[in-house]
Amino acid sequence: MANAELAATYAALILADDGIEITADKILALTNAADVELEPIWATLLAKALEGKDVKDLLSNVGSGGGGPAVGSGGGGAAAASGGGGAAAAEEKAEEKKEEAKEESDDDMGFGLFD
Repeated sequence: MANAELAATYAALILADDGIEITADKILALTNAADVELEPIWATLLAKALEGKDVKDLLSNVGSGGGGPAVGSGGGGAAAASGGGGAAAAEEKAEEKKEEAKEESDDDMGFGLFD
């Protein structure tokens, strides 16, 4: 079954690369041409999942992170994402260092879990 899923994914990538709309019929046509049996439901699900999305854009942004704001930043993440966030990024790093210093200072005071 893994080969069929992989073939369907490759078919979708081929269609996207050629600038052709990704539909279940086209995915099935490509997989059949490659002599791979694919159940029509899987082609339909893949086509629906990719409907309205720019597959090339998705591939070029893999691993770029982005998206969600940093926890507890209160808006510094939005400023950094908008392009003028050099100071905000430095401020976040400074806050992280302060938090790390607090954790280390608790250990230095001799209070431990098993004391």
